[in-house]
Amino acid sequence: MHLSRRIKHCRECGSPVDYRIPADDNRERATCRACEMVHYENPLNVVGTLPVWQDQVLLCRRNIEPRRGLWTLPAGFMELGETTSEGAVRETAEEAGAHIELLPLFTVINVVPAGQVHFFYRATLLDTQFDPGPETIEVGLFRQSEIPWEELAFRTVKLTLQHYFEDARRGQFGMHCRDIA
Repeated sequence: MHLSRRIKHCRECGSPVDYRIPADDNRERATCRACEMVHYENPLNVVGTLPVWQDQVLLCRRNIEPRRGLWTLPAGFMELGETTSEGAVRETAEEAGAHIELLPLFTVINVVPAGQVHFFYRATLLDTQFDPGPETIEVGLFRQSEIPWEELAFRTVKLTLQHYFEDARRGQFGMHCRDIA
């Protein structure tokens, strides 16, 4: 799938760019018409957690687009200067106001059409005191039978939850990699 072209002007000189294949490359790149600077576009990283309290998982109801009003795991875009794990902890605090102990990386899901890679870590909730931020309408703890499966905001969240409950049933948690093409 072809992603929309996001770069319109050169970050070096401000001139318009064209998408063409540079001489030493094999794919189209945003290339400045004036100074020939090549601008690379790379996937964005989304980082988050799957916080658990006993037999329940924490979900957040989104207060922002896309998919306002639907449920998700606490997650968001990774910031420059932080690791994936630091970003996951930050996003959990920002969106749910939750205190967690971070556990191993659980899912890595390539979302090719959106130009994103989603990283979800398992996490243990340290308490059930939550303070949702402005991006969250409400938070809730859900057992597997209570998950609002038809109201989940993103396919990556659904896949991560499915893997979690399958692994919990087996009593052994693994690392899961998936592609959404």
